[in-house]
Amino acid sequence: MIRKIAYAVLAVLAVSQFIRPPKNESIGASSADISQVYTVPADVQRILVQSCYDCHSNNTRYPWYAQIQPVGWWLNSHIQEGKEHLNFSEFATYPAKKANHKLEEVEEAVMDGWMPLDSYLWVHGDARLTPEQAQAVAEWARQLRSRQAHAD
Repeated sequence: MIRKIAYAVLAVLAVSQFIRPPKNESIGASSADISQVYTVPADVQRILVQSCYDCHSNNTRYPWYAQIQPVGWWLNSHIQEGKEHLNFSEFATYPAKKANHKLEEVEEAVMDGWMPLDSYLWVHGDARLTPEQAQAVAEWARQLRSRQAHAD
């Protein structure tokens, strides 16, 4: 009986390898990408790409284990949830009030250390922000919010 259950589980896992979620990949920055509409210093852009864009843009760098289901499904769900909260690739489509709020959240997230998520950092240690990097991103977000407020 246990052997039949084990075979059934293996069969389900084998079949699941052929059911893959769509990839979150694009070529280059979209015209609505935050870097195409606002000034993003090169150091801040590198930090955003390294530590944020995998979950908060339309271009994810997939690790090898994303090819294994159900891990790929879980990652896809996580990416979709991240993009619902903030999508740097679509940032220019946000109304001014929402964009301002998202920049405020970026500032809080990096300064309070709840972004990048710990679960992401377990396998992407290079995405961990140093205090200087967090300060640079927070200061950029703060300055951008200030410029937007003065433009309105």
